[in-house]
Amino acid sequence: MVTVLLCITAVTSAAVGVVYRVTEGPIAIAKGEKKAAALARVLPPFDNAPASSADTVAVDGGQVTVYTATMAGEPVGYAVESAASGFAGDIRLMVGFDTQGAIRNIQVLEQGETPGLGAKIAEENNPVVVSFVGKSPADLKMAVRKDGGDIDAITASTISSRAYVQAVSRAYAGYLQVSGGDAAQWDTSSGATSHAAESDEANGNGGSL
Repeated sequence: MVTVLLCITAVTSAAVGVVYRVTEGPIAIAKGEKKAAALARVLPPFDNAPASSADTVAVDGGQVTVYTATMAGEPVGYAVESAASGFAGDIRLMVGFDTQGAIRNIQVLEQGETPGLGAKIAEENNPVVVSFVGKSPADLKMAVRKDGGDIDAITASTISSRAYVQAVSRAYAGYLQVSGGDAAQWDTSSGATSHAAESDEANGNGGSL
């Protein structure tokens, strides 16, 4: 029986390895295409290749990636890949800024939030992104309205919305570092989800997921 189990384990492991090798390339290509599409949607017209010249900077104990778009050698915008922990894992965003720090657009790169609730953060023109587009985070109170801030949350999805706000806040800190702004004065903790609120909502007491 031991020999049979070892053989089954060996065959299964080999099969998993083969599947991984076969799918690794297509998955990487798909992610690259999604990132390129996100850059095009959040940045103004550019004539360089932002994806090939990225800056990785330290923010809030982690890292964000900043892509600089140029036209005729002059910066025209910045896209920042950032993330924060949502209800069901990390929410990863691509946040586009103009040269004055106003948000042009935001695209969700990855999220695993609850379908029909937190997953709505990936929808176009959802209340959270609408609260941001055309505005600079420096001019906003970076928290959802439930926490006294200026950002509208997705209905019944406060935790996901808070994570979205924090990811944008971290993106802005990255933008400030690369564009030459004063990142030291920016508080990336604004909009962070408290453990108490998360516990209440997970138990159905906060009306949010």
